[in-house]
Amino acid sequence: MKGQRIGYIRVSSVEQNTDRQLEGVELDRTFTDKASGKDTKRPALEELLRFVREGDVVIVHSIDRLARTLPDLRRIVEDLTGRSVQLRFLKENLTFSGDDSPMSTLLLSVMGAFAEFERALIRERQAEGVAAAKRRGVYKGRKHALSGEQVQELRERACNGERKSTLAKAFRISRETLYRYLAT
Repeated sequence: MKGQRIGYIRVSSVEQNTDRQLEGVELDRTFTDKASGKDTKRPALEELLRFVREGDVVIVHSIDRLARTLPDLRRIVEDLTGRSVQLRFLKENLTFSGDDSPMSTLLLSVMGAFAEFERALIRERQAEGVAAAKRRGVYKGRKHALSGEQVQELRERACNGERKSTLAKAFRISRETLYRYLAT
C-alpha cells in the first residue's frame, strides 16, 4: 500500500529558519514545530502522529530534530513503525519500518543516545555560562513580566476578589507567575 510522504521539521525557536531541513524533498504534507527538542509536547508532532496512516512515510532531517531523549525517540519510532508507517532520517541515512534488523535497532539507540548527550552538554555549558556571569556580577536573570506598578495593581485587584484566571489573562501571565507575584 503506497501512502503519503510526510515531512516533520523542528527548530528550537521562532527566529530559526526551517528551510534547510527538508529542502528539495518532495512531500505531500509537512508538519513544523518551533519548540525545543526537550519538550515532549510539540503540537505539530502530535498532529502528525494523529494524521499518519498505514503505508505513509515520515521524513525527518535528522534524529535530533525528532527527539532529544532516547526514550522519547524509541516511543515515537515504535508508535510509527507499529502502525506500518515508515520513518526516514536523511542526515543519518537510516530508515525504520518495523521489521528492522538488530543492527538498525542498535544504530537508532546509539544515534538517539548521541542526541541526548548533545542536549545534556548544551545544558551544562549554559549553566556554566550563567554561573560565570553571576560570579562577575553581570547576570541579571530573566526580565520581570510585570512592572512594580502592575504588581501593585495585580495585588489590589486580587484583594478585591477578582478571579485569578481573569487576572492572569488581563496581565498576560501564567497563573503560576500570578501566584508567585502574590506570594512575594
